[in-house]
Amino acid sequence: MIPTSPVTVAAAAAVVLLVLIGVVNRVRGPSPEARESKRAHEAAREREPPVEIGETYEFGVTELTDHHSGSEVAVGKVEGFVVFTEDIPDGIGKGDVIRAKVLSFNEGRTSADATFVTKA
Repeated sequence: MIPTSPVTVAAAAAVVLLVLIGVVNRVRGPSPEARESKRAHEAAREREPPVEIGETYEFGVTELTDHHSGSEVAVGKVEGFVVFTEDIPDGIGKGDVIRAKVLSFNEGRTSADATFVTKA
């Protein structure tokens, strides 16, 4: 016996719709933003980093995020190169300009870890 209650039919239709959306997204492929991000990452792997270990750089904070170290870090870019800055004081936020000293490169040399020096 096939259930015919409106609630059951609506639930089944919703499930079918979600499956169809998933199939269409898989066939269509990644979004233009995802493709651009991948292209930029690949390009970064092929170039020399525009920063040097031990040097201090000034850049704008594009976001605050949790780093793999477990602490909150400021994220910014130097010539398109991502720099994760630790030891940021309270009050630093997106849009602030900071100075940070580069400590190390991450695997693949596509980004760097730095420590906060001062707010610019």
